[in-house]
Amino acid sequence: MACAASDPAPDSAEISDTKVGSDCISESSIRDYTVLNDSNLIVRVSRKKNYHMELTRPAYGLKSSWHIGFRSPGGYVCGGTSDLIVREGALGSSNFDRTIRIRLIRQLTLEDEEDLLIRFGKKEPEIEQPRQPEEVEGAEVEELD
Repeated sequence: MACAASDPAPDSAEISDTKVGSDCISESSIRDYTVLNDSNLIVRVSRKKNYHMELTRPAYGLKSSWHIGFRSPGGYVCGGTSDLIVREGALGSSNFDRTIRIRLIRQLTLEDEEDLLIRFGKKEPEIEQPRQPEEVEGAEVEELD
């Protein structure tokens, strides 16, 4: 579930969506997540529905954490009102829980998700091979009198 790799973190302002507001996710529908860096995750709800979650501050150790949780009012995880809980101790033990406010959640298109994975070094960009120019037979030019 979590990835452990060091990567340069893009600037938060570079990542944040310009759209005002934030999407919300039903807490019970969250199935999986990918850690992009200590402040950004991709949260998977279904095969076709993924969200970018940006935290208000880095959650150091997030990449090596075995378990995360959420604290949310009404069972919906929303930017600005919900918290990510990073659990470092044994399951059920709250001695090592760290709570970080979620800044933004936005639904991703497949292109958005691929762009994030590439920007955070989790995926190599597909390099298109330059097309070889095709020989085109020219049209006959006819001179007019």
